Amino acid sequence: MPNRRSRSTQSGSPGITDDHIMELMSKLQALLPDHRTRSGKRMSAAEVLQDSCSYIRTLHQQVDGLSERLARLLAMSGMNDAEVAAVRGLLHV
Repeated sequence: MPNRRSRSTQSGSPGITDDHIMELMSKLQALLPDHRTRSGKRMSAAEVLQDSCSYIRTLHQQVDGLSERLARLLAMSGMNDAEVAAVRGLLHV
């Protein structure tokens, strides 16, 4: 049976229980894109964290690629600097 006591002495954060950690891990796993295919399989906390880090790296790569593509498109658009700045401002780039 899992330990239900508070981890305040172990983690330095009062009130964090094993149940709360398991709930947070389940929520994190639900955010992963392949969660539907693994929903029947219980993943360890380490697997959830590894998959989450991998997914975040993938998202960063996609953002970098899209940023480069946007830069090329804006350079070819014929817009002046003010217009380019306005587009970037709208996109928070």
